Amino acid sequence: MKIVHSTEVEAESVDAEGAKGATIRELLTDREGAPTFAMRLFEVGPGGCTPLHEHPWEHEVFVLEGQGQVVGEQGANDLAPGDAVLVLPGEKHQFVNAGQTKMRMLCLIPLAQRHR
Repeated sequence: MKIVHSTEVEAESVDAEGAKGATIRELLTDREGAPTFAMRLFEVGPGGCTPLHEHPWEHEVFVLEGQGQVVGEQGANDLAPGDAVLVLPGEKHQFVNAGQTKMRMLCLIPLAQRHR
C-alpha cells in the first residue's frame, strides 16, 4: 500500500498549446508501483483552461472544487464539485475554469498512456 499527500507532489505547468493557468500533479503512477492507472490532480486558475485536445484512450475526471465547464464538439457543459466526467477515446475535450476560485479535478487514465 502507498499513501501520498497531494502537497508532497510538485505541481508542473501544463505547457501544451492552448493551456492557460493549469498545473498537474501526478499523484499515483508507475513510480509508486501502480500497475494499471495513473491518478493526476489538475488545478486550473480563474480564467484558465486545459488545451482542447483528443487522444485514443478514455479517462475519468472528478471535480473536487471550483466551478467550470467541460467543452467538447457538442458544446459546453457546466461542472461543479462532485461532478464526474467520462471522456471517451477520440472525444475532443477541454476543461475551463468559469469561476472566481481555483478549480481542482482528479483525472485518471490508463497507465500505458501516461507518457504519450
